[in-house]
Amino acid sequence: MKFARRMDHFGEGIFTKLLEIKRKRLEQGQPVIDLSVGTPNIPPASHIIEALCTAAADERNYIYAVNDQSALLEAASSWYRSRYGVELDPKTEICSLLGSQEGLAHISLSIIDEGDLVLVPDPCYPVFADGPLLAGAELYFMPQKKENDYVICLQDIPEDIARRAKFMIVSYPNNPTAALAPDSFYYDLIDFAKKYDIIVLHDNAYSELVFDGRTGGSFLAFPGAMDVGVEFNSLSKTYGLAGARIGLCLGNSEVVSQLKTLKSNMDYGMFIPIQQAAIAAITGDQSSVEKTAKAYERRRDILCEGFASIGWNMEKPEATMFIWTRIPAHYEKSEDFAMDMVSKAGVIVTPGSAFGPSGEGHVRLALVQDEDMLNHAVQAVKASGILKV
Repeated sequence: MKFARRMDHFGEGIFTKLLEIKRKRLEQGQPVIDLSVGTPNIPPASHIIEALCTAAADERNYIYAVNDQSALLEAASSWYRSRYGVELDPKTEICSLLGSQEGLAHISLSIIDEGDLVLVPDPCYPVFADGPLLAGAELYFMPQKKENDYVICLQDIPEDIARRAKFMIVSYPNNPTAALAPDSFYYDLIDFAKKYDIIVLHDNAYSELVFDGRTGGSFLAFPGAMDVGVEFNSLSKTYGLAGARIGLCLGNSEVVSQLKTLKSNMDYGMFIPIQQAAIAAITGDQSSVEKTAKAYERRRDILCEGFASIGWNMEKPEATMFIWTRIPAHYEKSEDFAMDMVSKAGVIVTPGSAFGPSGEGHVRLALVQDEDMLNHAVQAVKASGILKV
């Protein structure tokens, strides 16, 4: 049998490998503390679950949704107005995604032709690169360097690359580096996109998980943003709805329209009870949002301070549900360190090499365990001795 050449770009995903290692350890009765995949263990608020259950009990809701319900689009428009100060036309400037991952995997198909150039961050969440690759793109990696606080330096992109680029993906608060970008970056980004006629996608999945008294915002709130691109937002982490797969594409009407057309040929829309849960989440009591952010902030402090106490110093991230840190100096490869972490300490982390060329030498830890389990993780790593030369 012969298969598509595009599959040459893809191997088994790192998260699939880690899941298999986890499965084998559990089968052998060995302990596992999983800090790899960013799957939240904080459940949705009760009113969101109630809305989902009520809608799921209605037999009329088992038809194809086909399109987004007008109530969902109106709710999303109101949410962006009240939360971010952004005015959006619910009919033309918003569409749902079956999770941001789905949208990130497919939006390139509506924008680029094979061989077009796409700018992606480095390191980056894997689908930022994988989506364009599926569409046949040529990639140019924009470094996110520690010395620049992991913020892309747009002025370092060569002129010929900028003129060839058709599409670019950026994301702050950032996964995996957990960095925030200053307002000045967004002004520069919009000017850059206008100068070179580049469509921008800003992934804003972690805007509510911002710590130490800071507040997240929206790319679309900056003047001119709607002229050049769209923003993806997600209810996965903010509202504990990761498995429900609820994302939104918001912004430039032309980009949204093209994505809607593409999706109309690929799926039959979001399950109606899940649309009802989404409406309940973004229009209902928002007290759970702050509680969730505070929970991740406490987990961050426990893990960072705990590991520092045993000799593995790491900076406290400003946002997200992740910690991005250098591996111990006596390791050369992040995957080697990650494998030792799981085999000797029973703690699963994601090697930085999974996030692009600049990720090597780092690991990402997800704050997806309760506080007691995070304390156990610190003690397990201490007992394993892997931090010692």
